Amino acid sequence: MTSAYAREADRRVAETLAELRAKLAAASAEKSAPVVPEGQDTVTVAASERPERQLLPTPEVLAPLFPGGGLARGTVVAVDGARSVLVSMIAEVTAAGGYVAVIGLPHLSLHAAAEMGADLSHIATVGAPGPDPVEVAAVLLDGLDLVVVGLAGASVPPSRTRAVMARARAKGAAMLVTDGVFSGAHATLTAQVADYRHLPYRHLGHGRIAGLSLTVAATGRGMRRIETGLDVVSQRGRVRLVAATPGTAVGESTTPQPQVGSRSLSVAN
Repeated sequence: MTSAYAREADRRVAETLAELRAKLAAASAEKSAPVVPEGQDTVTVAASERPERQLLPTPEVLAPLFPGGGLARGTVVAVDGARSVLVSMIAEVTAAGGYVAVIGLPHLSLHAAAEMGADLSHIATVGAPGPDPVEVAAVLLDGLDLVVVGLAGASVPPSRTRAVMARARAKGAAMLVTDGVFSGAHATLTAQVADYRHLPYRHLGHGRIAGLSLTVAATGRGMRRIETGLDVVSQRGRVRLVAATPGTAVGESTTPQPQVGSRSLSVAN
């Protein structure tokens, strides 16, 4: 029974990969030129890797947390904790015309991504990738700008991570991993919710969520630990990550000033 089940699982994975390859080939034929954010140049990285890499569009407040000042093509970054950081990166790439695949994250809020400006027509989702989401991610690195993969608590061995990272470098795509351990990632971003803000403002802890504050820490190869405070706010009809209000301690509850068009948010945490 176990052997038959294993063969059936392998068959399903093979069929899924074949279908993904066919869809990817069709998407690649229609894909426009690689997306490079206006005003961002190439970045110098370790000599053992490509000497220069283009940066993908990155939320302005997150760019300083990455080695080289942004999410570089050919790199793998771990993003853990509050989902707002992960969703904002997906939104930024697709809003600029890039293509993103989201694998193994069936509960990721596409509504929150749309509120952050994402082009949902440029996001492909694989909610149930089978027992090996990394294999599916490796296939989709060929032809897409960004691949996001949920590891479902798994720990990927170094021999496997090295192969996937080499493929990302060769294909010029970036990869974000979450919900697991991916050894050797170029950087790790960890976001924690420090505070929620509510509407109406009269009673702390009551009303609709109007925003939240995050503490985001970044570690990585050859870089010192960086920690910063960010606010998730609604501005001009779009949810954005902005630098935390100066003088506000991380975790300190504040009463925000009403904004024009202020509304409740679909918080991706």
